[in-house]
Amino acid sequence: MTYLDVTRIRTLAAALGLRPSKGRGQNFLFDANTIRRIVNLADVQPGDTVLEIGPGLGSLTVGLLHTSARVVAVEIEPALARQLPLTMAELASDKVDHLTVVEADALKLTGHEPGWPAGTPTTLVANLPYNIAVPVLLHVLATFPTITRGLVMVQLEVADRLVAPPGSRVYGVPSAKLAWYAAATRVGTVPPTVFWPAPNVESGLVRFERRDPPRAERVATFSLIDASFSQRRKMLRSVLGSRYGAGAVPALLAAGIAPEARGETLSVEDFARLSAYLPGNTD
Repeated sequence: MTYLDVTRIRTLAAALGLRPSKGRGQNFLFDANTIRRIVNLADVQPGDTVLEIGPGLGSLTVGLLHTSARVVAVEIEPALARQLPLTMAELASDKVDHLTVVEADALKLTGHEPGWPAGTPTTLVANLPYNIAVPVLLHVLATFPTITRGLVMVQLEVADRLVAPPGSRVYGVPSAKLAWYAAATRVGTVPPTVFWPAPNVESGLVRFERRDPPRAERVATFSLIDASFSQRRKMLRSVLGSRYGAGAVPALLAAGIAPEARGETLSVEDFARLSAYLPGNTD
């Protein structure tokens, strides 16, 4: 099996006239051991259809194709989207027919883009750009309910926030919203030295498995989560009172939540239960 080493990555980038963009989180993975580790931790199977966001030059794509899974690679950069099938034809010629490249913005993905293949993705495996990792992950989980599990590589600080339990120092909006869709755990770290160019931070590997969401209206619950963390460390009766008025305290009591509680102590199930009692929480 052939992977993209750092020399090949630099050569490809130069041929494309590509200068890695910090704004788009373009740090290209080149370490074969790390790629194998990601694919193994993701437990990709031959029958899977893997959604890969931001494949870049194809480092991780190679590893995914060699599992015999089908890969739908979503790339926003036109030059990278055009190059990816050519690179895979060289490195994974016997599996290249398993690859579909879709040129699209992951934050606006619908699954109906031109060239989108028949069938639906079952797994998400991606090296997500640091600055949009959370919104992309939440958008993909909302848009593709067929995705039942996955593994994403994100900035280590973001990884810790995604998997944080209620009461944790870093528990917040990303933690609660991801918990709506899935159970998530951090399963490893990745040093900056395996990327070109090397980022200034470590990365974390987050594995998730979808679960049934709470029995509540998602938009209302997410609106409540946003409101509850808008002023961290303040009691919910104060934070929610400014938004929901006099109905905030009765709603908290009806949901079995102390008005003196703070948002960082509530689970997603607590937020879901509370949202049903709050007046006008439908936006």
